[in-house]
Amino acid sequence: MLALWIPATIAAAFFQNLRSALQKAIKGRLSTMGAAYSRFLYAFPLAVLYLIAVQQARGSDLPAVNTEFLIYCALGGLSQILFTVVLLWMFSFRSFAVGTTFSKLEVILVAGMGSLLLGDHVGPAALFAILIGALGTVVLSFNETRLTPMGLLRGLGERATAIGILCAALLGASSVFYRGAILALQGDDFLLAASFALAVALGMQTLMMGGWFLIFDRAELARVVIHWRRAGPVGIAGLAGSICWFTAFSVQNAAYVRALGQIELVFTFLASVFVFRETVSRMEYFGTGLIISSILLIVLAG
Repeated sequence: MLALWIPATIAAAFFQNLRSALQKAIKGRLSTMGAAYSRFLYAFPLAVLYLIAVQQARGSDLPAVNTEFLIYCALGGLSQILFTVVLLWMFSFRSFAVGTTFSKLEVILVAGMGSLLLGDHVGPAALFAILIGALGTVVLSFNETRLTPMGLLRGLGERATAIGILCAALLGASSVFYRGAILALQGDDFLLAASFALAVALGMQTLMMGGWFLIFDRAELARVVIHWRRAGPVGIAGLAGSICWFTAFSVQNAAYVRALGQIELVFTFLASVFVFRETVSRMEYFGTGLIISSILLIVLAG
């Protein structure tokens, strides 16, 4: 069962890449917040259908809901939403490149929060792999933002740095909270627990973000509905990725899962080389090499 987290995480990273591409395709029709909401709005009813299908296939009753589960689901959903809001805020600063670099340190924070909240301790080999992967993401961020190491040091005191770390913390916290929600159900059927937690979390996110749009931006909410043909596939791809993420979280430490999930960056690199025929810098080769090394070590450690 433990080996299941590896293909599930790789599939999750692939679908996350696909979802990001689909979100870019609707840019101009929807705002970043609108595109993010389409992930939840169109994924939620499908998540309920997926839960029903899993329940019927397993022949089991739905897990018993408890307060700990609901709190973890709410915190996970809220953290994921706030990550999008804070990320947009960070881009409003001139030194956003520094913040972007620090926002890539999510996996390190997942390891710390998972150990603190869930008792999911990371071994020395896995921690070394996580650090290598984090270095790889920072190197790629340098290349993407044209930031230099000296520029990074000069920007340590900037507000964008703190916001970047907050972004990483929020994204990392969502993973830990979701795993906590699944574990709180205390059921023997990990797949049913994962699908149930996913449906509840998406339902909460749909209500939370939908309520915000109803109060502050009804016009954007209307655009999300009007452009359902383009926004719907975002929700479908997002759901496919979430199913895989939650399945992986149900059987493995969130830090291991998110570390392996960095294979998404390898997919992006391969697409740049073989699909778009883009020129790749030595820094990109180096950063991707570090991430691949990290992934191999994580698989061996897990």
